[in-house]
Amino acid sequence: MVHSTGPQAVREVHVADAMEWLAVQGALPASSLVTSLPDVSETGMAFARWRVWFVEAAARVCGALSPDGLAVFVQTDVRLEGRWIDKGALVVEGATRAGAELLCRKVVCRRPPGSCSSAGAAFSSLLVFGRGRVLDRTLPDVIPDVIAEPGPSTWGRGVGRDACGAAVRFILRYAPDTTTIVDPFCGEGMTLAVANALGLGAVGVERN
Repeated sequence: MVHSTGPQAVREVHVADAMEWLAVQGALPASSLVTSLPDVSETGMAFARWRVWFVEAAARVCGALSPDGLAVFVQTDVRLEGRWIDKGALVVEGATRAGAELLCRKVVCRRPPGSCSSAGAAFSSLLVFGRGRVLDRTLPDVIPDVIAEPGPSTWGRGVGRDACGAAVRFILRYAPDTTTIVDPFCGEGMTLAVANALGLGAVGVERN
């Protein structure tokens, strides 16, 4: 499925299994990746199996990085049987396995700052990875360290519009050779729409 919103902002969606799709891509030239990996409740897997799968998924996403691209994950920790599962740490484990390094971490508030929460995480982590590169510190950052809210979303578990915008603007600042944003777990496509709105092409993969 291909949708065009202008001469440069082309949107392409593949109905496929993301893990299989990533396995055959290799490094994606002129591309950066923005995604949110599914948590255990979305997969139907037992926890032990999901943990292995999740780390491998992060490794495959980072395995698709070109030297000039960035990979951005927006992940919300989950509570399982009274214990917190740090999905950011699992992403770092997978990224490290793929030879990518954590370059930046920011916070996206899911509830007003100062809120108390014990049942569900009140924030998401926005983690940026690169392969064999460092951020250009001569460029002032355009994204605050704490993003006040994720913005509207068409799906309760989806990454909000403002969080997607922060991720894409970060890429525009620090990976200017990027012409396409790839989301291998694109869901209803918020990341793809935001990438198009900011003038970039977009490629999504979604099994269902």
